[in-house]
Formats: sequence, C-alpha cells, structure tokens
Amino acid sequence: MAKIPVGILGATGMVGQQYVALLADHPWFEVRYAAASPRSAGKKYAEAVAGRWHATGGVPHPSVWGLVVEDAGDVSKALAAAKRGDCAFVFSALEMGKDETGSLEEAYAASGIPVVSNASAHRWTEDVPMLIAEVNPQHADIIPAQQKNRGWGAGFIAVKPNCSIQSYMTPVWALMRAGYEIKRMIVTTLQAVSGAGYPGVASLDMIDNIVPYIGGEEEKSEREPLKILGSISGAKIENYRGLEISAHCNRVAVIDGHTACVSLEFGAGKPSVEEAKKIWAAFRALPQELGFPLAPEQPIIVREEADRPQPRKDRGAGKAMAVSVGRIRPCNVFDLRFVGLSHNTVRGAAGGGILNAELLKAKGYIG
Repeated sequence: MAKIPVGILGATGMVGQQYVALLADHPWFEVRYAAASPRSAGKKYAEAVAGRWHATGGVPHPSVWGLVVEDAGDVSKALAAAKRGDCAFVFSALEMGKDETGSLEEAYAASGIPVVSNASAHRWTEDVPMLIAEVNPQHADIIPAQQKNRGWGAGFIAVKPNCSIQSYMTPVWALMRAGYEIKRMIVTTLQAVSGAGYPGVASLDMIDNIVPYIGGEEEKSEREPLKILGSISGAKIENYRGLEISAHCNRVAVIDGHTACVSLEFGAGKPSVEEAKKIWAAFRALPQELGFPLAPEQPIIVREEADRPQPRKDRGAGKAMAVSVGRIRPCNVFDLRFVGLSHNTVRGAAGGGILNAELLKAKGYIG
C-alpha cells in the first residue's frame, strides 16, 4: 500500500519534531511537506532544527532531513504540494496565538486540505470534533456537516484535547461505558515541563519547586471532557450534562509525563476497587480492535504496586500511548480514587494526533 503523503505545520517546534520522529516508520503516512515560521522558511529541515532537536532519537529519514521548510502562513505552498502529490492533509502543531492559529487552520481547510490539529484554537468550535480515539470516535462523523456548512469541499478541521486530560479521560470513560454514572470529579494534575514547550518554564522557577498555576489549564480540564463525552445534535456537538469537574493544575520538575490524581463520585451504583480494575484491564476500543498502527495493544494498564505509576518508569508504556493507572482505592469523601499517567508529548500531543488521523483514515475522511 502506498503511503499517504502528509505535511506538518509548525514542523520545527517541539510537537512538530515529535510528529517527525513518530512518523518515521509509520506504515500509512509519510512526511513529505514541512512548514514553520518565516524565520525557518527556505532552510532545509536539518538546518532549521540544528541545535534544538528535542524529540527522542535522531532525525529519522534523510528525506525529511532534506525537506525545504515552507512558510506555514502561505497556504498556496501547501496547495502546490498537494497538487504534486506531496500533501494529502496536514498535522497542525502551530505555536501562534489562538486567533491567528484558528484563522490559519480555517484557511487550510477552506482550500480543501484537511487539518488534524494539536492546537486549542478550535476545541470549542461547535462543529469541530475534539477526539480521543478510544473515547468518542463517533464525533468524527460531524465532519460532513462541517464541510457542508462551511463550503470547504474535502477540507475540514479535527482536533485533539488538552494533553493532561488524556492521563485520565480514557479510564473515566471506561467506567461510564461499563454503565456507571459519574456525577462529580476532582482532579489534580502534576504536569511535566515539556508541556510548556521550549524554552518553556525558566529553570530557576522549576528546580526545587512546584508551580501551582498553568494559564488556562484548569478551565480546559473542567470544560473539555464535557464536549468529549457529549453527542452530535444536527450540525453541532452538545456538551454532556450531569458531570461536575473541579481541577487543580500544577507544573512539576518532570521532563515528560503528566500525572493526575482523580477522585470520582458515582450515581446510584458504584464499582468496587476490584471491579474498576477489571473494567480497566479489559477495556478495548476501536483503535485496538482494528489494529491502528499507533494504538497501544492495551490502552489502560493497571499497576498493582503501591507506588506506581511514576513518570520515569511508566510514561513509555504501550508505545508511550497507553494510560497507566494505579493507587486505585476507596475515597473517603467521594467513592473511588486513582492515579493516572500518560506521556504528554506522545499520547498527549503528536501521538494522539497521529492516532486521530488513523481513525479519520479508517472512517474514510482522509486518504
């Protein structure tokens, strides 16, 4: 099978580099187009990232190393690449302001180029699906309505949620899918410094310290799950009702791996600790059932040790795409509590975007 040629917007940034690394040997997709800021445009990719390559390992392929970086703000360059067969769709890892990013992603979609985005600009656009492939794959089916309403032809926008949410949303959804109503949730996140990008948080702010504030994170953590758990109604996605969330978000001195301490209150019935463990260990969903290339074989990994999960030991589980859960125990205030962990720059960023693209290909929206 011929690989689908893809482009990366923001290809020289931390998330863009992670896309390049993860797509190195992907059986479905091949990086053939790279775009970034004007200061990188015109340079070969190797030159543009020289001295600031942050993804694990070296640049994977000479073909990517030698790509000439284009200006991400010039959609005509991507259209020209699409016409010559080098850009069927783009991954957006843009690092601009929200309004500028949103407008630019719309310009790509309006030109007929699908956009699979990591950015937050369109997470609250009512006809844009915000996908976790194991949780709400059905939300991708709003894409035809999005295309029709906006006159975008083959173009569309699909996004992934905030990186920290993925450390606990799949376990939460697994319990809901098993029939348990969750009424209230308190979550405290311990978020790695890589989540702030590069150069990120100053070292003197992080060493020997915890920063109990990350701009916008608590609002995202309290709102985004409601859209993910919602349902399509006509040409928009309506939020789930009946779940209240309180979030505390902290930056900690860990390089990679977002941890979440979660307490859940259930409705009429509640699972025992052992029942929750069984549900999580047995959980499978569309990406696993259909063998998507980047999907972890086991999306939720239950750790029985008293002191796990830990970022350094568990962030790479399941190709760094699984959620590890542990410290599963009764809650003295609510009903059940646990600790979740996922790799924020893989599962929470580029890897999550690639898995969404695999889902969209399987559904026939790209290809």
